[in-house]
Amino acid sequence: MRRAPRIVTEATQAYSFSRRAWMLGAGQLGVGALLAGRMAWLSIAENARYNSLSESNRVNATLIPPRRGWLIDRNGVPVANNRTDFRVDIIPDRLRDKDRVLPLLAQLLQLPPDEMERIHLDLDRAAGFQPVQIAEKLDWERFAAVSVRLPELPGVQPTRGFARHYPGGAAVAHLTGYVGAPTAEQFKETRDPLLVTPGFKLGKDGLEKALEKRLRGDPGAKRVEVTARGKLVAELATRPDVPGRNTRLTIDAGLQEYAARRLGTNSGSAVVIDCRTGEMLCMVSMPAYNPNSFSDGISHLEWEMLSANDHVPLMNKVTQGLYPPGSTVKPMNALALLEAGVAPTDRINCTGALRVGTGVFHCHKRGGHGGLDMKGAVAQSCDIYFYEMIRRMGYDRIAPVARTVGLGQKFELPFGTQRYGTVPDSAWKLAKYKDRWTVADGLNASIGQGYVLANPLQLAVMASRLASGRALRPSLLAAQVHRDADALPYQSEHLQLVREAMWGVVNGGGTGGAARLLVPGIAIAGKTGTAQVRRITMAERRGGVLKNGQLPFKMRDHALFVGFAPADNPRYAMAVVLEHNGHTVRNLDTPMIGRDIMTYMFDRDRALATLAEVEPTWGGDIATRMAADEAAYRAEHNPPPAAVATKTDDVVPSDAPAVEAATDLANQTQAALANAAAGVTPAEDGTTERIP
Repeated sequence: MRRAPRIVTEATQAYSFSRRAWMLGAGQLGVGALLAGRMAWLSIAENARYNSLSESNRVNATLIPPRRGWLIDRNGVPVANNRTDFRVDIIPDRLRDKDRVLPLLAQLLQLPPDEMERIHLDLDRAAGFQPVQIAEKLDWERFAAVSVRLPELPGVQPTRGFARHYPGGAAVAHLTGYVGAPTAEQFKETRDPLLVTPGFKLGKDGLEKALEKRLRGDPGAKRVEVTARGKLVAELATRPDVPGRNTRLTIDAGLQEYAARRLGTNSGSAVVIDCRTGEMLCMVSMPAYNPNSFSDGISHLEWEMLSANDHVPLMNKVTQGLYPPGSTVKPMNALALLEAGVAPTDRINCTGALRVGTGVFHCHKRGGHGGLDMKGAVAQSCDIYFYEMIRRMGYDRIAPVARTVGLGQKFELPFGTQRYGTVPDSAWKLAKYKDRWTVADGLNASIGQGYVLANPLQLAVMASRLASGRALRPSLLAAQVHRDADALPYQSEHLQLVREAMWGVVNGGGTGGAARLLVPGIAIAGKTGTAQVRRITMAERRGGVLKNGQLPFKMRDHALFVGFAPADNPRYAMAVVLEHNGHTVRNLDTPMIGRDIMTYMFDRDRALATLAEVEPTWGGDIATRMAADEAAYRAEHNPPPAAVATKTDDVVPSDAPAVEAATDLANQTQAALANAAAGVTPAEDGTTERIP
């Protein structure tokens, strides 16, 4: 069947055309809108991105490390600042023809052979993007000599910047920490180009690490216009860096340096606290490393030398060292006894020994002290008095007071290395050892031995709280001082009696007479202490206990001193802890060190004059002794060439294996003493608490 022919009229033809035209127009409009939208997106939303891309084709920018904020003491004296530094680095990825470039650098910079050996080793070990230091602290002439020869030195990057400087050197090492070059691992974590910028360093330890965000600042940029082939066209305006923020500390830089020097050849620490506010005025751990050397990049040799030193200079002993506090806890024990209802006039007859069950507990004075009341027992440091009183009352009455005055406490300080020690009681021992508390445990704890452990900061806090009667909280940052400390929950009469007893330790014929201040009108109140680190057998007691001077260093007793002054209106409190000091040298013992550090607070000239007399007998000042130690170590060990290579791993002093080993050894020693048979752990006879 044939289909009827389609009749095309003018009207249908016009309709068909207009529809096609409309569709074509709509399509064109859509494409136009799409193009307009894309153009708008590129010109507005993506403007910054493409500007940056075009700028990067035209402009090369080199980051400029920001100047770190200063650490300044309470008086505005710099503890860590920046000095102008001309330095030269090599970027391994850009280095071409090493055999030609390095000899030319050695000639231009006048580098000795051992430095060239170090550079070769560092280049072999470095990541390709990680700058390798050639030289820093350059004079202008040598820096300029390299700068004008740069076309001949591909991969070499001279930089004028700022380097970190610690005016106090080793005296502030464990306070400030130090800065160092970022590791390859740190860059891979963040991909921050600043971390591979020559000359940039970040905080590695101490306050430098804890306050990194505050101290770092924002980098600047040096900009130059180049052609597509990288040829220099013109230098553009440099974007300046934004320096980090300065941070004021509560520390007194002069006192910090004096205390470090006054510790002499000891392995020890000293802390001074303001009794009005809790501000820490010094926090010293010696011996120490030189943070300037660490910031420059120490060698494996120097790290090994510090790690091998039996005085553990890599450890911050103020916060990481834990020690039996010895007799320094006796004033606190007296306060606890008073609060428990013991009358201060009650007397105990000390015969030199106390039998408990099958064990015998000895006093440090072989023949005994005779009859003593509480004040006399603290002044004479009588062990038998505290054995007997705490046997009657139980140590569970003492432990809460110990915690209230600061032992076992954690403090809010910008350090990640605090160790908090132990204030034991029956519940603690049951939880830790699944064993009951014994009378022997209480007696050992009563003289600061057994399971009791504290760090030097806690002992200084204890002294400041006994002195002030308030729960002072230590602070290091001037902006975070805790000025609202509550009163201790103890009777003022009891606190006053304890202070008077501590006055008697130094000024009333007690064990700390060597600490008596020579400043007219000012008296110091204090308490000496000895912490035993070895077991003394009954056979040794019968045959004669060896003196500390006859023992190897690691077997000698620790020596301690806590105190405050003026005794009648306390302003400053302190703690001095000396590892294995053994009371062997009088002017290097805790009472005289404590005396001189406190003298500095009231009569600086007198304290400096005293130091000037004795320091030469110890081998000179800190820097002189450190240089002599390094020379002796080099001579003895004849290090291989590889030892001069720069240490590039991220292990820092506070995490060093040597610190961990020292900590483990101290823990093992203390555990052995705490678990020893009753009667063999008190301080050795006749050498520990001497009356001058």
